[in-house]
Amino acid sequence: MAAKILVIDDDPDIVDALFVLLEGEGYEVYSASDGEEGLARIRELNPDLIILDLLMPRLDGYGVCKTLQDPRWAKWKEIPIIVLTSVREEASQRRYELETGVRMDVDDYIEKPIDPDVVLDRVRKALARRSG
Repeated sequence: MAAKILVIDDDPDIVDALFVLLEGEGYEVYSASDGEEGLARIRELNPDLIILDLLMPRLDGYGVCKTLQDPRWAKWKEIPIIVLTSVREEASQRRYELETGVRMDVDDYIEKPIDPDVVLDRVRKALARRSG
């Protein structure tokens, strides 16, 4: 059975590129255009992996990460998250720590613009860690 990947990003070009790339590798790909829609899709789909942008309208990626730490979301806490963003990793981690007091608990971090080979490699590794 193909792994389900949920892409939460408000940039339609990035979403389209990830659909082409990931579906070409046989994954089932779904999307949400902001964090609120993303959280609803997580409950609906129970994805095997989340690719998450940090800067989005309504609820951003930081808010999604924070929500997934809530005990009411324990069922989905173990889903691997790959952050895909134009914000540098150090700045993202620092902002999240200042806002929440904890380190951002994500599995991997990819800066835009994306390199398709890097994305596929990181997706494979994150899914292998989950199933292993």
